[in-house]
Amino acid sequence: MERSWPLGELMKILHMNPAFYPAFAYGGTVNVSYNLCKELVKRGHDVTVYTSDTIDEHKRHLQRYSIQEGIKIHYFKNLSNSLAWRRFFFYPGLIIALKNNIQRFDVIHLHDLRNFQNIVAVYYAKKFGKPYVLQAHGALPHLSHRGMMKEVFDRLFGKNILDNLSKALALNQTEYEQYVSMGVPRERIVIFPNGLNRSEPIPRSRGEFKKKNGIDPNERIILYVGRIHKTKGLDILLRAFAIVNKTEKDTLLVLIGPDDDFKDELDRLAERLKIQDRIRFLGFVSSHDKYAAYADSEVFATPKYSGFPITFLEACASGLPIVTTTAGDTLEWIHDNVGLVAENDEEQIAASLIRILSDPSLRKRYGERGKALVADEFNWDSIVERLEDIYSDVISEVK
Repeated sequence: MERSWPLGELMKILHMNPAFYPAFAYGGTVNVSYNLCKELVKRGHDVTVYTSDTIDEHKRHLQRYSIQEGIKIHYFKNLSNSLAWRRFFFYPGLIIALKNNIQRFDVIHLHDLRNFQNIVAVYYAKKFGKPYVLQAHGALPHLSHRGMMKEVFDRLFGKNILDNLSKALALNQTEYEQYVSMGVPRERIVIFPNGLNRSEPIPRSRGEFKKKNGIDPNERIILYVGRIHKTKGLDILLRAFAIVNKTEKDTLLVLIGPDDDFKDELDRLAERLKIQDRIRFLGFVSSHDKYAAYADSEVFATPKYSGFPITFLEACASGLPIVTTTAGDTLEWIHDNVGLVAENDEEQIAASLIRILSDPSLRKRYGERGKALVADEFNWDSIVERLEDIYSDVISEVK
């Protein structure tokens, strides 16, 4: 893509995300948007973020404004705790801020699809002729899989958001086709993957994580990192692990990530499968401890995902092979390159896990390919350069 924005000339960019730094408990969307903003600032751009004051389900950010690594962050009071539907981020202070300030920005970058901020942002972007790009982060389930609230949102607001966007950023081909199915013209969609910060402290030695968590050094870890939620296929993973553990008795399943109302059910399932002493639920951990877990594990397993999980890149950067399934979205670069993609069936998942666990040369080959892939294709430097080009294109279209 030919760069139409003059090199060295800064853009004034507004990013909008319901949760932002330091709300990393809300997962990959926060991580991705934070890294995009950091890299844009490094390239000399003026980056502002409008977000809620939510840090996690219970904590709130006390400051209303801060500057983090050059990013100007405005935290608006989230009133959703007083609502029955607590996952809806509602911060009306955003309305006045956008009305008064949106003309200052060259481009608006919206994260996620179905939220209060996008309703307000699109209204003022249209009113003042400002281009906006939408990055849904895997939040576009097939139309037939929508819940009632998502369907209501799409009917009332979603069409307006999608009809007026300048560019839609799709994580993969699956999300690209989902945008098309929701009426976005193909020429307005670009495939835009996630990246990984190469400065992350990736441990080179093994043993720290096992020692800290009282795990025998000789045990082999199958690792999951992500929310403990019913949509993640973790019940199938537990059943697959029960099969694996019958023959690979030195294996341990470790799950890292916040409980999203599903751990109790998984605990009961583990008891029925008689594997409760072979599973560790560790909850949310620090970035350092997470990478230490990658370093001490043999294989990374995620049965079901949407979009482009950052955890896949973290596993690859740590030299950890991936096992996932055909359920949900598809990333073409995984199968027989950095890991295995099995049918969404406990027997098939177990077979893939056993194949990797029992073949050290295969683990090494997949691990080396994963490291090279992150370094060459999925680093933030090259990804943000593409984002600059996207911004410059949509800005030039409205001038």
